[in-house]
Amino acid sequence: MKTCLIALFLCAASLLPQAMAATPADVARKSFQETKIKAEKGDAAAQFNLGVSYANGQGVPKDEAEAAKWYRKAADKGYAAAQVSLGVIYADGRGVPKDEAEAYKWYLLAGAKGDEMAKKAIPLFEREITPAQRTEGQRLAREWKPRKP
Repeated sequence: MKTCLIALFLCAASLLPQAMAATPADVARKSFQETKIKAEKGDAAAQFNLGVSYANGQGVPKDEAEAAKWYRKAADKGYAAAQVSLGVIYADGRGVPKDEAEAYKWYLLAGAKGDEMAKKAIPLFEREITPAQRTEGQRLAREWKPRKP
C-alpha cells in the first residue's frame, strides 16, 4: 500500500509541471511586460516592438492609438522600422488622423536610412498623393530632427 501511494505521488508530481505550463497568452503577456520595461527606459527597438504588440493585440488588447504613440517614440529616435510603421498608419488613418504628407515624411526618412520596405513604398505612395502633399511631406522630412534618447 505504501509503495502504491509513493508511486501515485511520483506520478502526480511528474504531471504537475505540464499542468502549470504557461499558455501562449501567458507567454505573450510576459513578453509584453518585459518589452514595456525596456521601452519605458527609452530603448527604441523595444518601443517599436511595443507598438507592434499594441497594433496586433499581442499580450495586450489591440489599441492602434497606443501603437502609434510607441511607434512615434522609436521613430523620433530615428528607428527606421518605426518610421515605416508610422508612414503606414498615417496613410491609413489608423490610430491617428489620416495625413498623407505626414505619411510621406516618414517613408522618406526611413528610405533615407536604407529601409527596403520604405524604398519600395515611396514610388507607389507618390502615385497616390497630390503634388501639394508630396511637397509638404518633403518639407517635413527636411525639417525633421531626431530626438535624444
